[in-house]
Amino acid sequence: MIPNLPNLIFLFSLCLGFLIQSSLCKTQPIDPSTSSNYKQITVEHYDLDWKINFEKTKIEGSVVISLKALKPTNQVIFDTRDLEFYKIQENGTNQELSYEIIENGIFGQKLRITTKNLEEGEKITLKIVYSSSQNAVAVQFLTAEQTTDGKAPYLFSQCQEINARSILPCMDTPSVKSSYTAKVSVPKGLTCLMSAVRTGNSTSENSDIFEYHQKVPIPTYLLAIVVGKLESRKISDRIDVWAEPSKVAAAQYEFAETEKLLRIAEDLAGPYIWGRYDLMILPESFPFGGMENPCLTFVTSQAVVGDRSMVNIIAHEIAHSWTGNLATMVSWEHFWLNEGFTTFLERKILGRMNGEKSRQFKMQLGFENDLTTEVKDMGELSEHTKLVQNLSGIDPHEALTSVPYEKGGALLFTLEQKLNDVPRFEQFLRNYIQEFSNTPVSSEDFKEFLYKSYADKKDVLDNVIDWDLWFNKPGLPPKPDYDTSLNDESLGIAKKWTEDEKIPKHTRSTFLKMTADQKNAVIDEIKRTYEKPNCQKYFNINKFRAITKIYHLDTNKSPLIKFSWLMLGLALNYEPIIQPSLDYVSQTGNIYYSSTIYKKLFGWAKSKDLAIQTFNQNVPKMNPLTVNAIRKIMPKTEL
Repeated sequence: MIPNLPNLIFLFSLCLGFLIQSSLCKTQPIDPSTSSNYKQITVEHYDLDWKINFEKTKIEGSVVISLKALKPTNQVIFDTRDLEFYKIQENGTNQELSYEIIENGIFGQKLRITTKNLEEGEKITLKIVYSSSQNAVAVQFLTAEQTTDGKAPYLFSQCQEINARSILPCMDTPSVKSSYTAKVSVPKGLTCLMSAVRTGNSTSENSDIFEYHQKVPIPTYLLAIVVGKLESRKISDRIDVWAEPSKVAAAQYEFAETEKLLRIAEDLAGPYIWGRYDLMILPESFPFGGMENPCLTFVTSQAVVGDRSMVNIIAHEIAHSWTGNLATMVSWEHFWLNEGFTTFLERKILGRMNGEKSRQFKMQLGFENDLTTEVKDMGELSEHTKLVQNLSGIDPHEALTSVPYEKGGALLFTLEQKLNDVPRFEQFLRNYIQEFSNTPVSSEDFKEFLYKSYADKKDVLDNVIDWDLWFNKPGLPPKPDYDTSLNDESLGIAKKWTEDEKIPKHTRSTFLKMTADQKNAVIDEIKRTYEKPNCQKYFNINKFRAITKIYHLDTNKSPLIKFSWLMLGLALNYEPIIQPSLDYVSQTGNIYYSSTIYKKLFGWAKSKDLAIQTFNQNVPKMNPLTVNAIRKIMPKTEL
């Protein structure tokens, strides 16, 4: 019997496509975020041999890199950041190669290695012995005391966007996809997990050794590792959830529906080819809600709230298994091709579970709340409000906003509506993923494939969609039409709090029955109304105290609802909200939540000094990405 035949067929076609890609290098835009010479020579495979040194907070070891020349060349240029090199040689020989390290500003350094003359199609394998620095931005080392259980040290990575270069020399661009193998030595009693399938493990006198293989070529931002005192619980034959022992049972309950989500995604997007879909619940300092590392999705511990209300995080990361991990953007300038497609697919998945109204409600919230607020905050002329951005000389992390997610999702939602055939558009989505699983995709590639797929609808695409406006113009795009019924329920309750002097006590049962998204929409609408000119008449501190008590907002376990409640209190300059806000940012590592609250606290005279003190105290346990983001918004005199 041949197991999972559709998956095997799809994987075979994928690998064949990569072989074709290596010989037919398609003309693509240059990625400004890499200094590698990936247009001349490409990485086919990384073979990692790592030792995790918790005492020195370094990754030590070597990498064997298999390359293939796309054009005649005698050099290889890798992206690096603060790596220490001990030896570079052509693998299998004793011949050491000459190299130089060139400073490269915000992008780290360039490692230029001189090789023999290589002809087009010729292959070479390099072995590089090196170690990371103690300040490698891609990894966070935690002491045992900084973990939840306090039992053992901990390490986790975050290579997106261009952080992989701080833990290995690489071609750090989405345009280069490579397979990898890894052998990782960790202190005895700890577990190592990676964005790959485990192929073996062994022990030595002082270490446990784990081996992994990722057969499907991936970009370097999807390289991931976690090491710690971990336990797993089974969700399905292909899904385990991992966490520190004290959290694993709660995580198993929280994400029990993951297999159902994955099956819906397969129905929408095609076979799941990665083998495993494990979940890794990370410590509080993890800077994002989730990260779509193949075979091992990273999830914030904040998502374990006990009521399965944060399932959207899992749906989003599952969707990335196709949109992003397979059909991958050509560069970070086209980030919307990863996140806009994934946002659209995520809400398709949730719509299949919870109904079409819920899908449209989440699309509406994304546009009216997240996107509109982001554009307002950055300015309608900001480069970062465009779908296709110019990131020349800019760290792509600076462009990490909701725009690629929500503006990109809104474009796809608009196309689905205007083309007026949902089953056909879903088939187009599957075809798009299949078409671009073997080669990086640009916005123009997407547009050309769309026109090819809808040759009979060219007039609609020409006349209804203003492509220059969507792709290249800053600011808000045309707002799609949404089913507003679920949002109208939230707005109705918000109006009772903002259009009358009385406290609407009889809304409690209605509010408590709402979904987490609807509850959050109530709070956000009250805040928006309060912040409008001359609209403070009917909402004040007394009402804030009342809404907190009636709806139990101060004890709500949802991180998003808690965040919105805190921001409402801060908008009112309600002094008792300062300490809960500081407690919140001390417990969450989420970049968006913490930096948004800190920005408000830094700008308020009554909370400024305490916020600075709290931040400085928390730095040792915070992720470096979050630390850097908050330092950029600190008062200048404190830096």
